[in-house]
Amino acid sequence: MTRRKFLNQTAVGVLGVTVAAAGRSAEPIVKTSETPLIVSTWAFGKASNDMALKILLRHRPILDAVEQGIWVTESDASNRSVGLSGNPNAAGVVQLDACIMSGPGHKAGSVGAIEGIRHPISAARRVMEKTPHVMLVGEGARMFALEEGLDSVEVNSRELYDKWQKQRAAARPKPTVPKPENHDTIALLVLGADGNIAGGCSTSGLAGKLPGRVGDSPIIGSGLYVDNDVGAAGATGLGENVMRYCASFLIVEFMRQGMSPHEACLAAIRRIIRTEPNGANLSINFVALDKHGRYGAAGTDRGFKYSVTTQSSSQVLANPAIGKLEQ
Repeated sequence: MTRRKFLNQTAVGVLGVTVAAAGRSAEPIVKTSETPLIVSTWAFGKASNDMALKILLRHRPILDAVEQGIWVTESDASNRSVGLSGNPNAAGVVQLDACIMSGPGHKAGSVGAIEGIRHPISAARRVMEKTPHVMLVGEGARMFALEEGLDSVEVNSRELYDKWQKQRAAARPKPTVPKPENHDTIALLVLGADGNIAGGCSTSGLAGKLPGRVGDSPIIGSGLYVDNDVGAAGATGLGENVMRYCASFLIVEFMRQGMSPHEACLAAIRRIIRTEPNGANLSINFVALDKHGRYGAAGTDRGFKYSVTTQSSSQVLANPAIGKLEQ
């Protein structure tokens, strides 16, 4: 019996049932009849999922669930890849990226390279709801966030930047070598009980990045994409390898063609690998869900995990793509 036939014959609505084979990661049943459904990147996404579910069960708007769910990870002082506790750039300054997208109305907002704002996801939402723009960056994004009264910390980066410029003049710095632990991201997707979809993404970006570097996380279609008629996808990993392919948009388009979320994530990775000299050593990982309540993930990082939450279960699942990317 093929895996596809097995899944088709398995009763849906049982979250967390796994199909396991020796020597490979357990793979979840890819459909649940339960909504709300919340899917996010990494094990730390589970706490964000749980908060998002609480918000939804209070009959609050889906964007509140996305925003306040991501607040949890942005506020986690132990997280070195999201929020103000994230690793700094080459000049010693923490610069944050975030975006949010609403399926209804196909609206989006984002901020890039913003400093000193405790919840960049909230700044992204304000850009979406209170300006005619989609993206604000740098000092302009910070000024807007402060005008909106968002929680902030004092930032005095001039001395750090001046010191960094002198160091650059003295010796050309070595390029940053990406490592799996220094470019993680919280990407959180929500399918509401009413069938509407929304998502958000937040990160402190690549550790040691050049000041002003913006990764995929705040780029609509790269780090996050939502289509209310189809589904949503979010990314984590090395942003440069995601944004050059508009990968989240690509995954949603694969789902539009009839692929399941898991199949769409795998298909996007395989397409990227075909044109990349680094092959599978890309550090790109994706989560996705669709309008029908199906969810899935795939990634090139062996340690990649993702979190799935409904009213009956909240759990962390292993990367189901290992061993399949070359098939």
